[in-house]
Amino acid sequence: MEPRDTSMPNHALDKTLNEGALNEAAESENTPQTAMETPATEITASPEVETPASASPEEITEETQAEPAPAALREPANKESVIAALKLLSEKEAQEISSDEVSRLKQQFYGLRNEEQRAEREAFVAVGNAPEAFVPEADPLEEEFKALLAVVKEKKAAQRAAIEAEHQANYERKKAIVDKILEMGADVDNANRFFQQVRDLQTEFKEIGDVPAPVAADLWKNYQDAVEKFYDQLKINKELRDYDFKKNLSEKQVLVAEAEKLLSEEDVIVAFRRLQTLHEQWRAIGPVPKEVREEIWGRFKDISAEINKRYQAYFEERKSREHENEMAKEAICERVEGYDFSNLSTYSAWDEMTKLIIAAQDEWKNIGFTSRRTNNLLFARFRETCDKFFSAKAEFFREMKDTLARNLEKKIALCEKAEALKDSTDWRRTAGELSALQKEWKSIGAVPKKHSDQVWHRFLAACDYFFEQKKKSTSGTRRTERANLEQKNEIIDKLKAIDINAMGREEAVKLVKDLQAEWQSVGHVPFSEKDALYESYRAVTNELYQKLDLSQRGSRMASFESSINEIGNDENRLYRERERLMRAYEQRRSELHTYENNMGFLSAKSKNAGSMLRDMERRMQRLRDDLSDLEKKIKVIDSKL
Repeated sequence: MEPRDTSMPNHALDKTLNEGALNEAAESENTPQTAMETPATEITASPEVETPASASPEEITEETQAEPAPAALREPANKESVIAALKLLSEKEAQEISSDEVSRLKQQFYGLRNEEQRAEREAFVAVGNAPEAFVPEADPLEEEFKALLAVVKEKKAAQRAAIEAEHQANYERKKAIVDKILEMGADVDNANRFFQQVRDLQTEFKEIGDVPAPVAADLWKNYQDAVEKFYDQLKINKELRDYDFKKNLSEKQVLVAEAEKLLSEEDVIVAFRRLQTLHEQWRAIGPVPKEVREEIWGRFKDISAEINKRYQAYFEERKSREHENEMAKEAICERVEGYDFSNLSTYSAWDEMTKLIIAAQDEWKNIGFTSRRTNNLLFARFRETCDKFFSAKAEFFREMKDTLARNLEKKIALCEKAEALKDSTDWRRTAGELSALQKEWKSIGAVPKKHSDQVWHRFLAACDYFFEQKKKSTSGTRRTERANLEQKNEIIDKLKAIDINAMGREEAVKLVKDLQAEWQSVGHVPFSEKDALYESYRAVTNELYQKLDLSQRGSRMASFESSINEIGNDENRLYRERERLMRAYEQRRSELHTYENNMGFLSAKSKNAGSMLRDMERRMQRLRDDLSDLEKKIKVIDSKL
């Protein structure tokens, strides 16, 4: 049964209620109301947030706002910025201070403080101290932070105390009103005289604010009982009650219409909160005619149940989604924690591991939130592993810098040894020593890039000087070189005389290959003629390769093999050529790694990303082809050595 309302029109006092009218009212109410209708909040209570009968809209909003997804962690610049933010909060009024904001600042401050203590502990242990002997240094900023927290806490405590005192005072006032109405209802003879006073007491009761939640339901029930007992004793005439019922019915029909509109509201949180307000208004209106009472309440209750069902489903779906996100983030943590980067020893290995870590970070960003507690814990766990990796990587690069510096010192020492030998005339012994220095040079490894060319040219100049002097003193092969020059000129003439149309492609290809093989079998030519002769040979072979549609790379490789054969067994020149190829190989490999790293930073959704990716792929393929050619050329030289 719906609670009776005490709202009566003021003109009721102008009527004369005689004994006959009272008797008629008593007969029309021959079935006393002994039970109150179930309050609307009993069926609209959220499955996750209990709303007391006396809860204000502000309380309902505060409770239901705890459910939305937590905001992403914001990384503070430093402890000073956190203290500044907390100080601004501490200067505000208590009702303006957000508890969530205070908690977030506290978490950020002690996160930074813990990082400092961890770094201090590692430094303490690194110098040979026992970990258990570590005592962190006092932090004056922490004391300032705690003092500000105390100010905020004191303000919030004072606010809560004031609210509780106000609620208790409201309770005492409302209880006094209930007692007064009960007293008036017990005075049967003077009930009509007390009518307006009861109406005023009802208005005063509704205007009084909230009361303590534990006594709110009982107080409301006692109030309704007192009002119903008074009106039962009063037995107002039927006409006045019908008027009041009709007005209440009209107001409740408006609330039902408002509730029906909420069924089409897309935001279930907004719909639920608005429904709580409608229920508060429903409880304040009062009863309607008995014949429609169950019908209108049933419509309102069914609509409320549907909105509550959507609200419940929304939070169940969100919990399920958060659970899936939690599982996904735990999987990323386990995968990253399983990476072993303790034995990485090359730049490429660190680059590959960096790609895996960055990919995991990108994947983490694309996963939604979990519950606030687990989200913070998982993020701290994931970040710890990432920090360990990048710290280890930074340490590796520092060590490599030291290694490059040591290599530079070793190569400078070899330069000094070569410069000390370059003027020697003991050709055989010195050549052997310089060759040994060249082999040692290859075994040392890379040096800082800015010193690489300088130290290499210094070493090369000393070796070249010795071998040029040696060559001048051993020039007994000039006649043979002149004969070789004539023979190679004849080969060039034969290549120029090839008529592809007359002999056919296959025969022409065979002849070209035979003449190239003959060229490679011929020995050295005079040094002053070598370059011009080779240029003539390369020009005619390139022209033939183009006409015969042979591979350009094959032509270049054949030309390279020919030039290597020209060098013969001159180990000094072979080593120089091999060093040049190795430097070119390292340069192209570095360029390839740079392109591969840049590929990871290009978003497929960015403008012109497709064309940029294709262009980079083409460049990377050319670099891979060049690396393959360089490897083949190095193998040719190694076979000669």
